[in-house]
Amino acid sequence: MGTNIFLDKSIKPDDQKLSKALGESYKYWTDIKNYIDSKYPDTVEEWKNYGSKYGWNLKILLKKRNLFFLFAHDKYFKISFVFGDKAVSAIEQTHLPKNIIDELCCAKKYMEGRGIAIEVKKQKDVSIIKKLIDIKVNN
Repeated sequence: MGTNIFLDKSIKPDDQKLSKALGESYKYWTDIKNYIDSKYPDTVEEWKNYGSKYGWNLKILLKKRNLFFLFAHDKYFKISFVFGDKAVSAIEQTHLPKNIIDELCCAKKYMEGRGIAIEVKKQKDVSIIKKLIDIKVNN
């Protein structure tokens, strides 16, 4: 498991810093971001610092609802979701990879739902993220 690359509380990340940190993987973030912007134009991006252990993370909201968090690592990133029961049921009915469905269904259930973090390192990961975004928005 990688470490968040933006740990320094005094340096708030921006698109330029994110692009440099992600390298070639930045194109995958751009693809996801363009998808969100075109399909869900009311989304808001918010950099939040969650302390020295977790550092800065990019929080994506639709109106006031959390969609997901982006965690920047060296040359890749993770997208972290929390899904309620209705969304988990919807995910179980999809053709998403079995390991993702199994990980989500086995995740500890909290009041806000079950969480999953997905590494984004290749184009096929982007299509998975897009499907999960749609499920999150619609459930």
